[in-house]
Amino acid sequence: MNYCSHCGNPVTHRIPDGDNRHRYVCDHCNRIHYENPRIVAGTVPVWEGQVLLCRRAIEPRHGYWTLPAGFMENSETTVEAAMRETREEALAEVAVDGLYTMLHVPHIDQVHMFFRARLIDGTFGVGEESLDAQLFPLTDIPWEELAFPTIRETLERFVRDAEAGEFPLHVGDIRYRMGK
Repeated sequence: MNYCSHCGNPVTHRIPDGDNRHRYVCDHCNRIHYENPRIVAGTVPVWEGQVLLCRRAIEPRHGYWTLPAGFMENSETTVEAAMRETREEALAEVAVDGLYTMLHVPHIDQVHMFFRARLIDGTFGVGEESLDAQLFPLTDIPWEELAFPTIRETLERFVRDAEAGEFPLHVGDIRYRMGK
């Protein structure tokens, strides 16, 4: 950030009085510009024991498989965001069963929230941000072609929980590790 979005004057990156973190601060109008984590919301959409995955048509990780998910927009709830992303990426309507994983990704300032969901009528397609969409039996998930660690973590937990027949809420962290 170079300029204050309130008054247009240059900002400095410093720790404001009474704070403990660096922030962008306008030295003209004294406005503090907070930067907060972005929320990614998505679903684990299931139909007849299979999970719906989308092959990404955009970067990052173009061509890799993912659960339908994306950034939450202003004026929507996390459930609405997850349902919208599923509709946009997989042309699928879902019924949401509840929050399933909440994964903190601090090195990129994100929180990923995935909701268990059921395809309403089994129909799906390929949205603008997808190259393909497919239902995968849990034994045939393309593990080596998954786009992101949060997708792998969510799907690994989902497979284990499906075998156990229970789907508790999972909360965790995805930490960046050199060489991985």
